[in-house]
Amino acid sequence: MKSVLVIGAGQFGTHIAQRMEELHCEVMAIDIDEDSINDILPYVTDAKIGDGTNEDFLRTLGIDNFDVCFVTLGRHFQTSLETTSLLSELGAKRVISRATNDVQMKFLLRNGADEVVYPEKQMAHRIATKYASDNILDLFHLEKDYYIYELEVPKDWYGKSIVQVDVRKRFNINILTMKRGDKVMIPDANTVIQPADIAFVLGELKDIQKALNYRR
Repeated sequence: MKSVLVIGAGQFGTHIAQRMEELHCEVMAIDIDEDSINDILPYVTDAKIGDGTNEDFLRTLGIDNFDVCFVTLGRHFQTSLETTSLLSELGAKRVISRATNDVQMKFLLRNGADEVVYPEKQMAHRIATKYASDNILDLFHLEKDYYIYELEVPKDWYGKSIVQVDVRKRFNINILTMKRGDKVMIPDANTVIQPADIAFVLGELKDIQKALNYRR
């Protein structure tokens, strides 16, 4: 069971706290606003009113005892930056901070954040990519430019085996799993692709697009 600290009980922080609690983590929430603490209290193990930029207050929490600390104060950047820096100085094992633009992301990474989340940009990228193609149903970011894409298989793949489609050699992508109706399967070289199959494919967007737009 992981121990989690969430600093900032706004909407984003509340969603994180609620999900972490559902995943059986011990969650403590901190916010300077009493109403926000009262709102988040049903979703956390404990909650306290306090200022994340106050070093003495943070010391009372035992920062090094938490497995991960989330700083979800994206709209208050100076506060977020100070809190992130203090958590790092106090020995936090892992600090994940929220940014609302690229400049904030750079400053947070330089001042103690181990990882920065940029939910508006990440969601915009996901939605734009999904609706730029009729075949892309969803996508999951791994790192850098690599994603796992959930695809409706192109018509060009119908009736062909995995080895005949040979997407790894032709397009530099890999078919990880496939879904046929309610059944999820790991395909082998002889698996024949059928209409309505869903493929989960690993690769870069440019290679995925090339595979989807390919015509002999």
